[in-house]
Amino acid sequence: MFEHVDPFIGTEATDLPTQTGLAATWWPPKPLVGNTHPGATHPLGMVSACAYSGAYPTGYGRYDLGTEGLPTALHDRQVASGFTHFQQSGTGAIRKYYNYVRVTPMLRPLDDLGALYDLTDERAEPGWYAATLSNGVRCEVTVGPKSAVHRYTFPRHHDARVVLDFSLGGLGIPYGRTVPLRAFLHSVAPGVAQGEVVMEGAPLAVHVECDTPAWRQMLWYDRRLMPGGTRLDFDHIRPTTLRPFGLMWAGPSEPGQVVELRIGFSLRGAEQARRNLEADCGPGPSSFASRRATTADTWREHLGKVAVEGPEDRTTVLSTALYHSLIKPCLAVDESPFWPTPGPFAYDISTMWDIYRTQLPLLTTLLPDRAVELGEALLHICEEEGNFPIGYRMARGADRFSRQASALAHTFLADLAGLDLHLDWEWALVHLHNDLRRAYGEDFLLRGRAEPITHTLDLAFGYWCTARIAERLGDLTLLDQFEPLAAQWVNAFDSTGLLRESTFYEGGAWNYSFRLLHDMAARITLSGGDEAFVAQLDEFFGFGAPPVTWPGEHPSAQEMADGYALHRFEGLNNEPDMEAPWAYMYAGRPDRTAEVVHAIVHQQFGTGRGGLPGNDDSGALSSWYVWASLGLFPVAGQSLWLLNAPSWRQARIAVGDRELSVETEGFVEPEPGGPVQYVQAVRLDGQPLERSWLSGTELHRGGRLVVELGPAPSAWGTDPAHRPPSQSTGGPFPHLVAAPPAAPAPLR
Repeated sequence: MFEHVDPFIGTEATDLPTQTGLAATWWPPKPLVGNTHPGATHPLGMVSACAYSGAYPTGYGRYDLGTEGLPTALHDRQVASGFTHFQQSGTGAIRKYYNYVRVTPMLRPLDDLGALYDLTDERAEPGWYAATLSNGVRCEVTVGPKSAVHRYTFPRHHDARVVLDFSLGGLGIPYGRTVPLRAFLHSVAPGVAQGEVVMEGAPLAVHVECDTPAWRQMLWYDRRLMPGGTRLDFDHIRPTTLRPFGLMWAGPSEPGQVVELRIGFSLRGAEQARRNLEADCGPGPSSFASRRATTADTWREHLGKVAVEGPEDRTTVLSTALYHSLIKPCLAVDESPFWPTPGPFAYDISTMWDIYRTQLPLLTTLLPDRAVELGEALLHICEEEGNFPIGYRMARGADRFSRQASALAHTFLADLAGLDLHLDWEWALVHLHNDLRRAYGEDFLLRGRAEPITHTLDLAFGYWCTARIAERLGDLTLLDQFEPLAAQWVNAFDSTGLLRESTFYEGGAWNYSFRLLHDMAARITLSGGDEAFVAQLDEFFGFGAPPVTWPGEHPSAQEMADGYALHRFEGLNNEPDMEAPWAYMYAGRPDRTAEVVHAIVHQQFGTGRGGLPGNDDSGALSSWYVWASLGLFPVAGQSLWLLNAPSWRQARIAVGDRELSVETEGFVEPEPGGPVQYVQAVRLDGQPLERSWLSGTELHRGGRLVVELGPAPSAWGTDPAHRPPSQSTGGPFPHLVAAPPAAPAPLR
């Protein structure tokens, strides 16, 4: 899988073949661009490194800030002013754009610092990025978990230089700049420097080593050299007083001369940054090649946890999707700058409202030890800061994403508990319970619902998930308290079986009405039963509807309003819709799920820079593709996986230290717009499986799953007895059984 990864997928505006059939009826309002970057990354590592143009939102690429339709170009070609560290992955307007510690190989005076060079001969693979600047310098970067290593190959020049800009942060867009508050930079010895800069409250420290013994080493301030100076100190910087500052090595270069620069990073001081560099690269001079090879081996191990049999182009799409799924969050053990104790720490949980559905279940499946590490980090954050985060970045300050969602950590932790993974669950239960009573949780307890109305669904499910953990610990008192609160999801719906009128974050009532609740049988009853529910889903997915026109660049307000008025599925352009294709299965229509998923998998993902249908959002979009193409879909928080027709003749998935093979019979290689394949029968380890789902225990036990496929729908998965479990039908958690409500409960 490693050799098939293309890190450039998603870096340009969406450029997919014209959508046909069902997919042609879907209307995508969010930005038509993946917002990924091709820079060097380490699986779940602290550091990334990439060419920096100042473009939105990763610092790489050509685009200005955009929130609708096709992105507007900021640059007409690929350019860079140097190479920066710490980038988002696939996010949108996250308002935290990093790009710290810019390194630029230059052949001109410091007055030219920040000038943009054309990028040519760009290449990338997991853990490595390379390009040639128009000044003739060949540039390469690789990373370790907490370090970055640069290699620059210079042409002949009388005064070549490597310039480190310690003051840069953010992007070259309005309101995208980050201004340091405090900083120091110390020239320790020839080829060695240390420093720390405080950006948005986070003290980022560096230990820098450069193997240029014959070159001069100088500090600089406001683009002027400080010969003989050994230290810069800034106690308080304001936007009006900021002047660029940094470090430089300069001297004559011969053709092909190579300069290597190694940077260790830490959020706990320069000495820990030095130790991190030594841990990643070894003490003393090290080799760029060895660090690159070690990171590549780590990526091969991670990407090797999924293997498929299929054509080259689709294997590239899957391999890259898996790669994008394992970049974030950033796990940085012993690196919390906000509390003194050692232990797990994490940041860039930037889109929790997206990744909790697909990316975190993928992490839990493939890398359960790292998932536990993330779970412990979330508990530390809650203990130290008073609440579980909805988004958490490398910055000080309260959670800034509370309007997006509530109680999402509860879903993730419930999945860990469902697999009986080791965590201090009594400690966890205390914080899970307390967190549910904060913010929107107060309205939920007092009024039976919270606005925006989607928080009602979040909180009810949060109580349901926490009840699973209470039961695991034998706390029947909490279990009795949580059961009626978990049932209050019904208060979010009106008599039509859709969500009540409210404000919505990205999308509208239809986008959120078909999420997979813990009591889908009762949810379907609210819509009037199976047929009525399926009719609503059919309308949402555009069955029988005419094709629509996608928004272009600078769509008008009227164009967007008309699109939203369709109440249509937004494809994989918008994550609130991620679960909706699988809702059909609870109404006994796995054939409809097969049709929608087939259209998405084979028309909305492709090769090339424009191969994603929207923002990748820290791997949420990519992990959806991984699951869906394998014929599996996680119901987050419920330890359930729904079954569908795989897109591969054969696949292998590592589930912890075991293996699940997914094999097919009657498989026909799928094509965009081609016929759909439907499940006819399923066998698990040789035994017929009439139901359309696996439990988490079954999935993680591994084994052999054989899926028989055919060209027409079958009776498989249609019998009510074989549908995915629901609370009110005596699902896998009978302690939560309750009678299905006939109508939304009255509100106090």
